Formats: sequence, C-alpha cells, structure tokens
Amino acid sequence: MTNAPPPPTTAAQSARTILTRLHEVMASRTNAQGKLNQVVGIIGECLHSEVCSIYLLRDGALELYATRGLKQEAVHVTRLALGEGLVGTIAQQIETLNLDEAAAHPDFSYRPETGEELFHSFAGVPIIRREQAVGVLCVQHSDPRRYEEIEIETLQTVAMVLSELIANADLIDTAARAHAAEADQTSQRLTGQKLVDGMGEGVAVFHQPRVTIEHTMAEDIEAERHRVYAAFDKMREQIDRMASQAEFGIGGEHEEVLETYKMFAYDEGWSRRINEAIDSGLTAEAAIERVQQRTRMRMRQIDDPLLRDRMHDLEDLSNRLIRIVSGQMGTAAQLGLRHDSILIARNLGPAELLEYDRRRLKGVVLEEGSLTAHVIIVARAMGVPVLGRVRDVRTSIREGDLLLLDASAGALHVRPTPAVQEAFDAKLELSQKRRANLAVLRDLPAVTKDGVPIELMINAGLREDVAALDLTGARGIGLFRTEFQFLVSATLPQRERQQRLYRDVLDAAGDRPVIFRTVDIGGDKALPYMTVDDEALEENPAMGWRALRLALEREGLLKVQARALIEAAAGRTLNVMFPMVSEPWEYEAARQLFVGQRAWLASRGKKLPAAIRYGAMLEVPGLVETLDLMLPHLDFLSIGTNDLTQFLFAADRAHPRLAERYDWLSPIVMRYIARVVKLVSGTKVALGVCGEMGGRPLEAMALLGVGIERLSITPAGVAPVKAMIRSLDLAALRTDMPAILARPSSDPRGQYRAWAKANGVDLGD
Repeated sequence: MTNAPPPPTTAAQSARTILTRLHEVMASRTNAQGKLNQVVGIIGECLHSEVCSIYLLRDGALELYATRGLKQEAVHVTRLALGEGLVGTIAQQIETLNLDEAAAHPDFSYRPETGEELFHSFAGVPIIRREQAVGVLCVQHSDPRRYEEIEIETLQTVAMVLSELIANADLIDTAARAHAAEADQTSQRLTGQKLVDGMGEGVAVFHQPRVTIEHTMAEDIEAERHRVYAAFDKMREQIDRMASQAEFGIGGEHEEVLETYKMFAYDEGWSRRINEAIDSGLTAEAAIERVQQRTRMRMRQIDDPLLRDRMHDLEDLSNRLIRIVSGQMGTAAQLGLRHDSILIARNLGPAELLEYDRRRLKGVVLEEGSLTAHVIIVARAMGVPVLGRVRDVRTSIREGDLLLLDASAGALHVRPTPAVQEAFDAKLELSQKRRANLAVLRDLPAVTKDGVPIELMINAGLREDVAALDLTGARGIGLFRTEFQFLVSATLPQRERQQRLYRDVLDAAGDRPVIFRTVDIGGDKALPYMTVDDEALEENPAMGWRALRLALEREGLLKVQARALIEAAAGRTLNVMFPMVSEPWEYEAARQLFVGQRAWLASRGKKLPAAIRYGAMLEVPGLVETLDLMLPHLDFLSIGTNDLTQFLFAADRAHPRLAERYDWLSPIVMRYIARVVKLVSGTKVALGVCGEMGGRPLEAMALLGVGIERLSITPAGVAPVKAMIRSLDLAALRTDMPAILARPSSDPRGQYRAWAKANGVDLGD
C-alpha cells in the first residue's frame, strides 16, 4: 500500500478550491444525478481520496446516490436505515466519524455490492438542512489512516453547501417529500419535568425565532467578512450593555453567564474560525452556522454538565450573531403574540417572561429549567404552567404547531390527534370544575372538622400578587420575596423605589399581615449589576455566599432596604424575616441593623411603624442546635422546606436525577419538623412553614399532624389545602402520628395516603 498524499495547506484553501468548482456545477444545466456525479469526483480529486460517496435520505432510508470509487451498480441499490452501519449512525446521531479501520467500528455494516472491502479508512459527515440530517458525505481510502482535521473541516464545509444544492436541485423525489411532510404531521408526546402545575392549549411560538439560511455560497468574500465584523461589533455592544444596563434576564440570567458571554463574544478563536469559514467561500450566515454545527457535535461528546452549559452559551451567542447578521432581530415577545400560545425556549429569565402578553400566553416549555429558577417563581405567580427539561423540542416542534400542555402529567402533546384532543379537553373540563368547586371555599374558614383553626397565607413577590389575597381568601402574605424587584431591575433599586413597592403591597393587603423577607440574592440569584469577587463564583451556589450572608457583608444594601421597609410601614406593624440564618449571631446582627435604622429615622422625625416583629427562616439544618438561644429574641419562625430538604439530604433540588428522589414525606424531614415544633412549643414564637411542601394537600396534612398550624403557600394551593383542612379530624391524625413517625413505611407517601383515605380526607384526587 502507498501512503496517501499530504492534505492541502489549510481547510479554508481546500474548501474554497472545492466550492469554486461546485459553484460551476450548481450553475450548470446538468440534471440532479449528473450534478452529484460531478460533485463526488471533485471532492475525491481535491482531497486525493480514492472513494467519495453521497447518501441521501429518501423514504426514510439512506440511499447511495452518487459515488467515485465504489461500484457504480450499487448506486440507488444500497440503502441503509437510520442508525444502520456507519452512514446510518452519522445521520441518526448527526455526528462525524473518522476511522482508520472502518470494519473495527461496532456499527460497521458490510455491503458486498459496493466493493468497499478494498478500503480501510473512513470519514463521514452529516449533510444538515434546518438542523436535520438529510444525507451523508463520506470518503474512504485503502490505507488504514485517520483523516487530518483540515480534511474533516473541508468535508463539513462542503456538506453545508451540498445541503443547499439538494434543496434547490429537487434531489429528494415527490414520494420522499410527501413522506417527510407526513412525518412532520404525526402526533407526538414529549415528556419533561413539571415546574409549574397546570394545563394550557395554544400554538407553538419560539422565544427566539429560527433563522433559516437560504444562501451558503458567497459572491463577494470581503463583503461577507465586513458583514460579520459589523455583526460582531453590534453583538459585543449588546452584551456589554446587557452586563451593565440591560433588563435582568435578557440574553442571560446570571452574572456568571454574562461574564461567559462576554468571554465568548470577545474570543478571538471563535471569530477566527468564522473568518476561516468565510475564506472557504461561505456567506456570513453560513460561516456562523458552519462553526455552530461543529460546536453542536462537540456538545454531544461532552459529559461534564458545566462544560456543556458553557457550550450552550456559545450556541446562544451564535444564534444571536446569526440574527444580527441576517437582520432578523427580536424575540417573540417583542413581535407580539397573535394567538393563544405555548412558548418554547431553552431557558428564560424572569424579566423576559414578564414581557409576554399574559392573556395570550397559555404555557411555557423549556429545554432546560429547574424548580429553583427565578422564572419558575414568576410563572407560578402569573398562573402560567411550565414544563421543563423537554428534549429535542426544536427538532420535534415547528412554529405554529398546535400544542396541548399538561404540566401536571409532565406531558406535551404535539399536533394532537382528535382522540388526544378529546381526552385533554375532558381532563381540562374536570380541572376547571374542580377549581369552580374550590372557589366556593374562598370565604369559608380554614378550620378542621374538630374545630382547630389553621392559618393559611400566600407567598408573593410581585406587586400584582397581592390580588390573590382576595381571590383565595388567604389570611395574609406569609412570605413576600423582596428580591424579585432586584432580579427584574436593570440597576440596583433605589430606596424610593423599594419604599414605594412595600407601601403599595401593605396598602393592598389592608389589615392582613405581610411578612417581608429581606433580599435573598447571591449564589444562584446573581445580579448583573452587582460585582462579585472571583472567589465568590461557586460550584455549589445554594450553599454559598447568598441571602443573609451576603446582606451582612454588603451592609449598605441591607441598610437601604431596612430604611425603605420601616418608612413604608409607618403607622402599621412591620413583619421582617431574615433568610438562611445559620447561627444566632447572624440573626442578631441583622436585627440590630434594623434597630439602628429605626433609631436613625426617629432622630430625623420620620413617622415609624407601630411595631416591628422580627423573624427568621429555618433552612440550615444546624440552626436547630442553637434554636434555644434564638427563641427569646424571635417573634416568629418559618421553616423553609425548599432549601431545608436539599440540605438535609445533601441533594441539589435542581439536579434532574435527584429532583424526585428525596420525598418531603420522608421520616427524615417529618421527624426534623416534629423536633422543631417541640422546641418552639410553649414559647411566644409563632411557628409556620413556607415553601412548596405546604401547598400540596397530602404534605400539608402531614405537617398539621406534627403540630404546624400556619402555612404560607402558592395562591393556587390555598383552595385544595383548605378543602383538605375542612375534611380533616386533626385530633385523630395527631393521635396516630407518633406511631407513623416511630414505624415509618418504606413508602411513606403511600402510608399517609392510606391514612387519608381511611379517614375520609379530601386530597383532591
């Protein structure tokens, strides 16, 4: 065997040579088959490869359509299913293969009619059209060698141009197009993680509309280069503005993300690769897409979730750059929703969601997303169902497709059949009837069958959330998340803005109590306008520099908020709660800061609150060991079940493998809360629970069973939980509770459910 000739000097030079010749082929009047016959000859000759073949996807199979080097009688005869053989694997996985010994690959499938037994080396790249593989371009050589990287890059560039040739030259026959159209119309059921409960129906709308690249070959390379330079300047300007002035959430959710965006936006390597793609003869849009395709293929090979996130950042930037260079700017919110819509996005920030018309927005589907994301809390307040971690949404759904979102079942129905639509409508009607029946409970007291009153309050974070007090009949706001104003603001909210918000909330609540939690930012709730030391950028932000820890260090921030709260509550009772208290001294330091600000305002003749009540959130498990030291100085204590649970189990709630693994009804959680109830019992401290746990009837029942009598929950949870309370004999439950905790079942959820069923408790099932 002879050694193969050396590859061309650069991938750009090689690709440009091929594309120049392909341009002549594409402009000729030769029929489709003739064009591809010429194409494989040109590629094989320029790459000094003994074999060059093109497979096209026809009627669901990859058909050998043209070849140089294999037997001609195999053309239109050899067919491989998606996933079959090396060619089928490339198309199915949308990945590149580069093998020095093709037969050694586990997916190798020998086809004798091709005569390929003479060839050892193999390299193949997918031919991609609108993010779907429509064929495969491959080369083979008798020498067992891996192809050079510049040869692979050349093949990938040529494959991009081939996709345009295939689309424009009508290379897929009518039957194949009909088959593809039929496939596009088939009904699908996608699954994901329930992030916000509810159901919704609407047409698919992509948050970032797709940009379709129609022209891949450049007429004037310098003109294309100028377009890319201008687009880079505009994109970098946007990113810089986003990091300093832009509304929180537009383009990126956290400062770490924004810093990564800036790093990529100014990365010379990225811009150089795009320039090299232009050098090969591609248009500006095609050059960006060419580099983006390479990024996608690399992403599929990365196991590290942090690295994958960084690659996703580059993908987002590429999309932004393509939109700028093509002139197709704007999100779906800026363009406006024209119909009832289900929004599709990779991820969203809270400000981005608030831009949408709530009358038209019927649901959100995220490729990523987690229960702890800020946008989820906002969506829950807006009453918008959200389904997260839904894979392949961009390839399974087209703009305008009819979607049925059933977040409660973790399902999204795409292009539903009449039967699916009928079943969905029936379930939706039952859900609406259930809500109508629960609505009559609004003015009824939350009192158990045996006469024990339970205090039901709601969680809030937006000014408009206060309206839920009247809609639900809740007794007050047990948790007002003040950080929302910080998260959706372009700059740090000034004292006057904070004061106005707090006064508006108190005015709307009237004589009903509002508990303001001081700002819980930092960690995973980084603010774009707040600088963070390098050492504060953490691998585990939930357990890091956040909440009260940050506020005590950034004392000026907490002082401004204290002053705003005290002035807003003039003449009324102010309830203040500090988040994530780890040790008694932290609580006392925060309380003394408020005492000092109250004294400062008094010295200047400002009108003060009639009283200030101080509380803490019990989220850090270790705090219970010194709770006896804090109780004399507390007015109230709220158990924050969201963070408490993840800390008790050392399990990140946002992790997809752990999100459903650890149950709130586990004896670990229930015994811990029972212990806290016992410690607080007999003191002046009012004890309650705020968090997702209390908003679910079964979990709320268990909490009442261990002694909790105040719940602060989502507005949507008030009616179902009230229905449970009014059907519950609390004395009977508390009689049985010690035995349940002493001898827990391996299925604690089933154990509590069985008790509820035996005792006629309404769980809303």
